[in-house]
Amino acid sequence: MSDKDTGPVRPTDDEARALARGLIDGAGFAALGVLDPDTRAPFVTRIALATDPDGHPVSLISDIAFHSRALKANPACSLLVGEPGEKGNPLVHPRLTLTARAEFPERETSHGALRDHYLTRHPKAKLYVDFGDFRFVRFAVEAGFLNGGFGQAFRLAPTDMGLG
Repeated sequence: MSDKDTGPVRPTDDEARALARGLIDGAGFAALGVLDPDTRAPFVTRIALATDPDGHPVSLISDIAFHSRALKANPACSLLVGEPGEKGNPLVHPRLTLTARAEFPERETSHGALRDHYLTRHPKAKLYVDFGDFRFVRFAVEAGFLNGGFGQAFRLAPTDMGLG
């Protein structure tokens, strides 16, 4: 596809930027896509999601989780946020795909700072947040693709989503 052939993608506008940011801020969960380190096949799972104080998506995952091993082998990943509404076709509800790189901040220097912030979004995580095998992963967003509903597709840069 050439730079001039945008297909159904519309020029990014302030409404798309606000919708994308709202989907990130409102997401309590996300679908996480990784590559299986053994087979290189795509693997998708659901994770709890929050944002760090700077608005970047973060999750708390166990070292024994398959997706943790996959992210450490290859930090390239994808997140899908946006839940279908209670009524209507699920495909008409807004959703945002983020391409990102997983970063694992040092537990000793970041755990405390992220812990309290994360627990405001996921208070039940208090049961396991301090277990030794759990650590935070920060998703450094590289790009976004917003499907705002029928005929409303947008490509977004990190800065469009307040991440830059």
